[in-house]
Parts: sequence; C-alpha cells; structure tokens
Amino acid sequence: MTRLSRRIFVLGGLAAAGAAVTPSQGAQAAVPYPFKLGVASGDPAPDSVVLWTRLAPSPLNADGQGGMANADVTVEWQVSANDRFTSLVTSGSVIARYADAHSVHVVAGGLAADADYYYRFRAQGHISAVGRTRTAPAPSSFGRDLVMAFASCAHYEAGYYTAYRRMAEENPGLILHLGDYIYEGGVGSGVRQHVGNEIVSLADYRRRYALYKSDPDLQAAHAAAPWLVVPDDHEVENNYANMVRNDSSPVLTAAQWTARRTAAYRAYYENMPLRPTSAPNGNSISLYRRVRWGQLATFHMLDTRQFRDDQACGDGWKVCSDADLASRSLTGATQEAWLLDGLAQHYGTWDILGQQVFFARQFEANGAASMDAWDGYRASRSRIQNGWLERGVRNPLVLTGDVHRAWANDLKADYANPNSATIGTELVCTSISSTGNGTGSTTIPNVANNPHLKFYSDRRGYVKTTISRSQVRADFRAVNTVTEHGAAASTVRSFTILDGQPGLQAG
Repeated sequence: MTRLSRRIFVLGGLAAAGAAVTPSQGAQAAVPYPFKLGVASGDPAPDSVVLWTRLAPSPLNADGQGGMANADVTVEWQVSANDRFTSLVTSGSVIARYADAHSVHVVAGGLAADADYYYRFRAQGHISAVGRTRTAPAPSSFGRDLVMAFASCAHYEAGYYTAYRRMAEENPGLILHLGDYIYEGGVGSGVRQHVGNEIVSLADYRRRYALYKSDPDLQAAHAAAPWLVVPDDHEVENNYANMVRNDSSPVLTAAQWTARRTAAYRAYYENMPLRPTSAPNGNSISLYRRVRWGQLATFHMLDTRQFRDDQACGDGWKVCSDADLASRSLTGATQEAWLLDGLAQHYGTWDILGQQVFFARQFEANGAASMDAWDGYRASRSRIQNGWLERGVRNPLVLTGDVHRAWANDLKADYANPNSATIGTELVCTSISSTGNGTGSTTIPNVANNPHLKFYSDRRGYVKTTISRSQVRADFRAVNTVTEHGAAASTVRSFTILDGQPGLQAG
C-alpha cells in the first residue's frame, strides 16, 4: 500500500488542485489500513459519477462495523484524468459515518461527458487503491462505442471469482450487475465458506458484504469501470416476493421479517455505488431508474422483487392458469407505467432493460413453467412487449441474470406461434460462480417446445457486449472451472443484433 502524509495530500491535491500528489516515504499511518473492501464507482451521468468506498480495517468483525471505532471519519477524495494524479479535475472530502458502517457515496460532479477518469480516497493516513471510471456521453451525442459487460449470481462458497477478474481485463466502459451479489445462507460446503449463520440482522448483512467485497477479483472488477447495479432475491432472502417470504426458515415474526428486509436494503445501499436518490426509506428502496448513454442507449434498470405479486400456484415449475391473470404484475403498476413512459421517449438507438429473471417463454412439454420468472406473470410480460410495439421502440433488448446458465432468445409477439414476428431480443448471463463449474453442455433445454430459444451454455462467466450505432455484438464468455482459481476465459458463442432488426444473428 502507498502511504501519504497529510501535508502532501492537502498541498498536492485538495488545497491546490492541479499540483502533483506524491507519496511520502517517511509517513507512517497511525491506524491499520482501512480500504480493505476496495473502491467502486457507478451510475454515470454526462457530468458526474458516484464514487464509493467503505472503511473496514477488520472486515469480518461480528458487529458489522469492520473494526472501526464508534466515531465519524473524514475521507478525502480525488479525481484525475490520469492514474498518476499529476493534476486533479476535482477533489473534496466527505464524512464516513459510524451509523452507515463508514461507507461513503461521493457524487463527483463537474466532469466532461464521455470521458475516462481515475479516482482514489484517503483516510486515517492511508490512500486507497485507484479506480477507473467513465462518464456517459452528452444527451445530444452518440459518443464512443461502448464495451459493456454484465453478470449476476456470485455465490461465495460455490467457487472463486475468476470471472470477475476476466471481466475486468476486458477493459469495459460499463458493467451491469443484475442481482445476487451476495447469498444470505449460512455456512455450507464449497471451495470456501461463509462466516456465520444465515444472515438476518443489519450486522449480519454488513459482514456478509464485507466478506464478498474482500475478494480481490471482485475488487478488480469494481475498480475497472462504473457499475449499474440492481438486486434480485438473495440480497434479502431466496425467492421473496414483495412482503411475502418463500419459506419459514429461519422462523421470523412479521415484524422480524420487516426488520430483516429493512436491514438488507440498508446494507445493500451502504455497499453499492448508488446515488443518494437510491438511499432506502425503511423497508423499501428506490432502485428502478433510467440511465441514459447519450443517443447510443438507454438503460432501464428494473426491480422485479420489491413490488411483485406472490408467485402463482405456490412457486416452482407448474402448470398454472393463475399465471395468466391480468391482475398479476412482476414490476408493480407504478414501475410498469414508468418503464412504458421511458420507452416512449426514444432517447437512444438501443432501449436496454436490465432485469433479473427469465423473460422469454420457456414451457416444458406438459406446459409447466417457472412461476418465479416472467412465465409466472404472463399478462405483465405481454403488456410490456405490446407496450414497446405500440410505442415504436426500434431496438428493445432485455438483459437477464438469475438462472446460472447462459441463454440467448428471440422474443416473440406470440410465443404459441413459432412463425410469429420476432419483436425483441433477450441475452441471459450465466453466474459468476453459483452452482459451481457446470457441465459445459450447450444443448438447449425444452427447445422443441420453445424454438425461439437459440443458445444455452452451462459454464460460469459473463456476457461482453459491444454497443455501436449499427449493432450490438454479444460474446458469451466462460471459464472452465471456478473450483480452481485463475482459469482463462474463452468465447463460447457470439451473436449480433442489428439496428432495426430484432432477434439474433450469427456473430
């Protein structure tokens, strides 16, 4: 680690922006290194980006406070156009509060559009690792082509985070994480283990995030690019739906369940590079939002857990007529109206829905389907698909996580008719580590009943996309093993989606 004296940091950066910041060879910090959870950035705009860190010299302390004393701490931050910080673009200080587990969310403003920046923090005599970030293009500009990677489902016990490392090495301009950043269960079996029992309290959730964020491969991915994040279920509890639990383990009263959800959302915000507008309010949190990438793309980030109706027919894979009820919604009426309103604006060439659960129809031969996916909310899916048709959306693209396998799907106007028009495209990322190494199979399940499903892979990894004005190229990247650290990544399959031509083309 690099240590800076207080005098050099202030004179070189905060008091005289533009002067060089150089390390002090003789400076000695009085306290242990506090930046063990790394740095992150997120939610980029044309003129600003969120910078995040959390002070935690002892990340796994049972109280969730990361080894920090019961006192607020001043954290200084810097943004530069180069990774040597020979001159500064902007800088300042922020208070890391004990009540917030010493997490900070800095909205660094006054930045140029479509520009690369570097950032770092200083606190208690120590300087953090350097992160790289990027602003969005101006609303009137397409900007550069965008390399965007997306991922989900990183069970700590199931495998190492090699895929995060390989994703960082792609030099992306943006990363989307579509849920299951942590898993809530207690100690199980795997290549490494959780600390403690199933998490319920705020201290539990804070410590679980600290465990996950201590991983150097995850830290590398956060430091490589700004992130857009949305949670799925495991950030709270498996398969929960709004205020309805999936099961009764652990046993909780209604008040205890509400307290658990409140703690989970609070810890999620504390540990993610989100804008203050996403700060939780009691047992709810505002996470669906729109991020414009100039005229190139609009990212509509959805929350498919917090407002959904309970899963039909008791959840699971079922033949279930209730899944067709018009009253059922996966997003809730308010979010659905917000999405359709945003799609009507035609801000960018590509309208990209970042969301959590399988969108295309996937029926088994007997008609059974997953009640946790959009198949359990068919009228909700139809309203959104018909909505983008009615609004003349040129390029709807759905990005999905959750299912621990990679898929690529054509979206149909009528899934019961194989000759129906293709009206959009879905790309599904596999997991970072959840379910372990996988079989390597590329045989598409249930394809006879669902010919619009075009690709499947049972390996761990991520999807790398390259978004330009004329096309989106999608490379399904995978590692052969996550039970051993350091595997190489390879491309299993590539597709292109052409502007104005919904559906998958060979890559």
